[in-house]
Amino acid sequence: MENEPVWHTMSIESVETALKTGRLGITPEEAKRRLEEFGPNILREKKGPSALTIFASQFKNYLILVLVAAAIIALFLGDFTDALVIIVVIILNALLGFFQEYRAEKSIEALKKLTAPHAIVIRGGHQEEILASELVPGDLVLIETGERVPADIRLLESTSLEIDESLLTGESIPAKKKAERLEEKRLPIADRKNMAYMGTIITRGRGIGYVVSTGMRTEIGRIAELIQTVETEETPLQVKLRDLAKKLTYAVIVICLIVFLIGTLREGHVFDMFLNAVGLAVAAIPESLPAVVTITLALGVQRMVKRNAVIRKLPAVQTLGSATIICSDKTGTFTRNEMTVIKLYVNNSIFDVTNVGYEPKGKFYHNNSVIDPKQIPSLKLLLTIGALCNNAKLEKNGNWRIIGDPTEGALIVAAEKAGLKQKELSEQYPRIAEIPFESERKLMSTIHETPQGTKIACIKGATEVVLNLSSKIYTDGQIRELTSKEKEELLKINQNMASDALRVLALAYRELPTEHQEYTSENIEKDLIFVGFQGMLDPPRDEAIMAVQTAKKAGIKVVMITGDNEFTAKSIARKLGLLERDGKVLTGADLEKMSDAQLDEAVQEVAVYARVSPEHKLRIVNSLKKKNQIVAMTGDGVNDAPALRKADIGIAMGITGTDVAKEASEMILIDDNFASIVAAVEEGRTIYNNIKKTIYYLLSTNVGEILTIFIGLMIGLPIPLVAVQILWINLVTDSFPALALAADPAEAGIMLHRPRDPLEPVITRRMFFNMIFVATVMLVSTLLLYSFVLGVFSPLGISYSNLDTARTAAFTNMVFLQLFHSFIVRSERESVFKVGFFSNKYLVLGTTISLLLQLAVVYLPQLQTLFHTTPLSVFELVIVVLASSSLLFSTEVVKFYDRRMARYEK
Repeated sequence: MENEPVWHTMSIESVETALKTGRLGITPEEAKRRLEEFGPNILREKKGPSALTIFASQFKNYLILVLVAAAIIALFLGDFTDALVIIVVIILNALLGFFQEYRAEKSIEALKKLTAPHAIVIRGGHQEEILASELVPGDLVLIETGERVPADIRLLESTSLEIDESLLTGESIPAKKKAERLEEKRLPIADRKNMAYMGTIITRGRGIGYVVSTGMRTEIGRIAELIQTVETEETPLQVKLRDLAKKLTYAVIVICLIVFLIGTLREGHVFDMFLNAVGLAVAAIPESLPAVVTITLALGVQRMVKRNAVIRKLPAVQTLGSATIICSDKTGTFTRNEMTVIKLYVNNSIFDVTNVGYEPKGKFYHNNSVIDPKQIPSLKLLLTIGALCNNAKLEKNGNWRIIGDPTEGALIVAAEKAGLKQKELSEQYPRIAEIPFESERKLMSTIHETPQGTKIACIKGATEVVLNLSSKIYTDGQIRELTSKEKEELLKINQNMASDALRVLALAYRELPTEHQEYTSENIEKDLIFVGFQGMLDPPRDEAIMAVQTAKKAGIKVVMITGDNEFTAKSIARKLGLLERDGKVLTGADLEKMSDAQLDEAVQEVAVYARVSPEHKLRIVNSLKKKNQIVAMTGDGVNDAPALRKADIGIAMGITGTDVAKEASEMILIDDNFASIVAAVEEGRTIYNNIKKTIYYLLSTNVGEILTIFIGLMIGLPIPLVAVQILWINLVTDSFPALALAADPAEAGIMLHRPRDPLEPVITRRMFFNMIFVATVMLVSTLLLYSFVLGVFSPLGISYSNLDTARTAAFTNMVFLQLFHSFIVRSERESVFKVGFFSNKYLVLGTTISLLLQLAVVYLPQLQTLFHTTPLSVFELVIVVLASSSLLFSTEVVKFYDRRMARYEK
């Protein structure tokens, strides 16, 4: 690539020679050969793991490895039933994890396919439409308004061609293009006027040129190559769970050794005590925890999709719940990204236009009264000039949209609302010529023939420029001289409209002489007749205003970062509720003057950044992170990628975002809407809470199992549960109810709490003591029931003839305890009766399935032998229900006391 030609410095003839092409394009056969040589014209993704690799990775989990060891030991000891159940659990976990990861990989691939554009090429002298991915160097490509440039192109011809290159350069103003060769080799992309780059958007005009680079050899491809890194980091949650698994495993090994040694010394049955120790190990390991956590994340990610947020990287799920600052662009995120004319000025009067967006429906008001704009000559003329002096198009393709410049689109929509159709106006006033807009002139002019056979020029542009070139004014259907005093008054009116965050365009016209003349700015743009103003804005989204308030209540600061001017940014920020009267605003110019240390001091007080570049975004993120803020940052361009990667949560735009920005992000907004970010934060908090509920549920019940077996053995009772029963308990209670907890709806008031500390451990001090309490209740309940049925309290002592019945009662009691506990864990403080037994339909279904499965094991003869059970009488079953419900009522007492203490502390 070092020897690649400097295309912008080459003449057209040199380009054709280098690419071995010409004005008829390359032949289809040659195109096929080059496609094989250069590969498809796509941004190459890092090769994802194969299905086999994803499946194999499921067995790297620490808990799964312990289970594998348990299965091997069971097989070695000849306990094939236990080994089979363990193996089934392992495979189920692996399959659950595999399908989620595999689907996540495919969902990103599908998202990228949605953005694949087409291209118009000339091959062998024939014009045809092909997939942009099939373009090759040397192809002759036609590009026009509204399209994305499909590859890097050296322009051969251009007609009023303007391209939005902001994704590469950060420049918000479209670049004007021309085909002439350039002399200087080391030019920045923004100054390469004869080049069009892949992914940029054509806002005006049309062009034709030769493809010089495709795929990863394009400018955007090179940046993508630099940005892509291997994503191997574990999530904080994964690290915490791995550490938890290790500690749990060490504890299990120690307890099992104690049981084995004491039991062997006391009873001398080495083989039996070894089996008991293995059973104890199985009881302690929450084998479904890896799969349940994965499914919790998967269900949460699916819920986020329904709220227009696609999670690309699982760390974002956890991090979202602890976000403290959301830095968001204005255009399209806080606002609709649909420029809309809302105020008009003619005849010394202001007129209001209703309805925002591109749908051409709305009413015109004057002094709060509806008026017909067609009945007011000055107003009709103002709207007509706006529609004629225009290169945009309004079309309906499902939704109404603008092809071309959004500002010009707003003028078309305003005219259409008045019943002035652009197509009809163009037929009545056919265009003869155009003097394109230039930033130096700040004007655009079009020349038209009138129905009477005369010629007029329609002009729009900056207020100061138009007024300086105007000598007359059209008012009340009459033309009269425009005085200097009136010009000053008009400038004040313009300023008043601009103070409402309106972008104001002045519109004028000029009657041209019938004889032929050259249509130049010097000949046309003088002695104009001023007509009026059209004031437009990109309106704030209603849902964004509400979302800002929700974020504030949740303790999250919202910061606006925009390329717009300070005046507009302040006005929109106040409408959104972001900026108080004394709120601090910094501009890009301010940031250039500030050192990093100065920005670090100021960054926490700033609510709005205006006229900033993508490079400034990176500095802002760095400063916020130095202040220990958890930062979510939005972006859409290639140049935003560094800031997106640096932020704790990079959020790419799904509609306007580039593939490179999406690759650098953790989350993609499908609708580019700020409200969707806040909704995703709420879902992130819910997901993390559900994971904690699941961990609490699984660990507390497993600790209850291990304590029951351990203490039972220590006090001389026969082992209360055999290994196959322990596995069944874990399978039937750690699956359906635990999975249902993953789908638990958000707790009331979840967005009324401050963000969670990201350093908070998975098992907090409070959760630990709650787990010990629950495990103790399970221990006491099960051993008392077991001892009662076994006859421990009988004067005759233990009756081993009742052993199977006692174990069945303890076995069923343990299952019922865990089913009750699945409802208890849904809220740390609130009563289960307030939360509601039926507010999670999946939990009701899951516990019902588990209950029926347990009754089947107890009462179906085919399963009794396998699980060492015997049928319980109605009396015994009632005793089991009463014993297991002790957990429900004891935790209700603790929660009641906890709520009383919390109110007392307040």
